[in-house]
Amino acid sequence: QVQLVESGGGLVQSGGSLRLSCVASGFTLSVYAVRWFRQTPGRAREWVGCLSASGRLTNYADFVKGRFTISRDDVENTAYLQMNGLEPEDSATYFCHVHRCASEEDVWGRGTQVTVSS
Repeated sequence: QVQLVESGGGLVQSGGSLRLSCVASGFTLSVYAVRWFRQTPGRAREWVGCLSASGRLTNYADFVKGRFTISRDDVENTAYLQMNGLEPEDSATYFCHVHRCASEEDVWGRGTQVTVSS
């Protein structure tokens, strides 16, 4: 059974920081690109950013550039989303994601809630 489990969400004041974790089990995370998405009721799911399998390339949505950073710890088989300068608009459920081409399988975590107060 392959799984991704997010954690680290919570309540934070505007301007604060959070570090989200995405722990992979049942497969080696470093073989795959990692993506982060966020979603809130009434809005379409938004792509936040990605980290290549090699770890050499990253890309981010314009609305988080300069504030959010994706990283990976191969020993812990865990991806991270460091979020700085949080604003109320960033409030959402955050999900990590991996696409496995060999099985044409999308692997999603259950999400972790981030709420930013004004």
